[in-house]
Amino acid sequence: MATTADIRNGLVINFKHALWTIVEFQHVKPGKGPAFVRTKLKNLSTGKVLDHTIPAGHKIETARVERRKYQYLYKEGDSFVFMNMENYEQINLEDKLINNSGLLRDGDMVEVLFHTEKDMALTCELPQFVNLSVQHTEPGLKGDTATNASKPATLETGTQIMVPLFVNEGDLIKVDTKSNSYVERVKK
Repeated sequence: MATTADIRNGLVINFKHALWTIVEFQHVKPGKGPAFVRTKLKNLSTGKVLDHTIPAGHKIETARVERRKYQYLYKEGDSFVFMNMENYEQINLEDKLINNSGLLRDGDMVEVLFHTEKDMALTCELPQFVNLSVQHTEPGLKGDTATNASKPATLETGTQIMVPLFVNEGDLIKVDTKSNSYVERVKK
């Protein structure tokens, strides 16, 4: 058993008979009354996000989880096939377990979160940022940079995101996998 002092982002807890991960938290000490922890929890099986307040010092039940590195191989029907690089074991994961599966390329490395007691995959997380090339986008107009205007661009994985007007076809860009958004243009 842990307490609210042990709360951190990414911690997996047993809450309401399900596994939840802490997305964000804030310790609050009001001027009047006892301290508490305001959390945002995400259900690992349904993806539902919930705001929950826990009194300071309250006991929480943590789940034993393990992060393992896997390499993405290919898509097979509705599932994605990954390989453990240490023992070459392959696993199939459903699309709902993968955060932003539209940004996956063959050979990309990911982290798969496993529930150690049941040896069951809970989620699959891409790196924070990935570099992808722009396959198709309309050309930007010269001198049209006064505003923060953007245009749609199709990436090499087939995913479409909004990019600034100066991005052209063939450019390599950095994409944030958490928000599925453009970060910056990368030099080749």
